[in-house]
Amino acid sequence: MIKVSDTASKKIVEMMQEDGFNAANDYVRVGVKSGGCSGLSYELKFDKEVGENDKIFEDNNVRIAVEKKSFLYLAGTVLEFSGGLNGKGFVFNNPNANRTCGCGESFSL
Repeated sequence: MIKVSDTASKKIVEMMQEDGFNAANDYVRVGVKSGGCSGLSYELKFDKEVGENDKIFEDNNVRIAVEKKSFLYLAGTVLEFSGGLNGKGFVFNNPNANRTCGCGESFSL
């Protein structure tokens, strides 16, 4: 399962509305791809469709779609949002990552 913090949930719902998506019906697609300074990087986007290879979760009023292959790397992750003057934006707290880069956008196992 992937969890969503309260602050991340509020920001996601707000951003979905700005981009013409509906948090009650549409999804946040979370994924992993090769690349980044640590070997793997996170992907985050909005989606109206789910595929046959997707795992679907709902947490804190956010519907999440994750391709099964990416889920192996993301199980137990908490999506958070860090705002403010020094905020980074969305942050992945991934218990599977052995090493992360300084920006938090890539990781290795």
